[in-house]
Amino acid sequence: MSTVLEQYRDIAARVAAAAQACGRAPGDVELLSVSKTFPASAIRELYEAGVRRFGENRVAELAEKAAVLPSDIEWHLIGQLQSNKVRKAVQLASVIHSVDSLPLLERIDRIAGEENRHPVVLLEVNVSGEASKSGCTPEALCSLAETAVKCRNLEFRGLMTMAPAGAQEAELERVFRGLTGLRDGLEERLHCSLPLLSMGMSGDFETAIRCGSTLVRIGSAIFGRRN
Repeated sequence: MSTVLEQYRDIAARVAAAAQACGRAPGDVELLSVSKTFPASAIRELYEAGVRRFGENRVAELAEKAAVLPSDIEWHLIGQLQSNKVRKAVQLASVIHSVDSLPLLERIDRIAGEENRHPVVLLEVNVSGEASKSGCTPEALCSLAETAVKCRNLEFRGLMTMAPAGAQEAELERVFRGLTGLRDGLEERLHCSLPLLSMGMSGDFETAIRCGSTLVRIGSAIFGRRN
């Protein structure tokens, strides 16, 4: 067994255990293998073991890998999306996690219609308030969500956030529970279902699961340290 596959299986077991520990079914939490900066060969190892869900930060890198890997991979774009890269992102990604403005949302919807695609989108929220983090403010979220539910060529399915690097447990809980609360408020106000909460990474995913995450984004704990 390769190191990457062994580490993936260890993380998958930890995700299932974390879900069970808080009374959730193992299948309630999806594991996204974040393969950014790692070669297509590392992805192929997991693909051959049955893994189909991978995340990339950059559209250019996603395009390079998609060109040489099987077409049934479910690609997630988790990094910031520039407006001039929207068409390629819509062509390749099944899920776009990082929608944080009205112009970007409307551009994705328009181009998805032109491309006859129907991507899932998540609205990225800067719950922590860090100036270095992308994402809309919690105050701007409702207006953005009101537009998202009306879009005809995309499927608005939930929210995404990132916790501060190296945050203590209390801060992690504040950020993750904050996103869950925002989602719950939107569901009630907009009368819609938003089942996806993309939050939690290699160092904090167990806390995120305890706070309601349904999709954890794991990179270094599976593939190893990035240079």
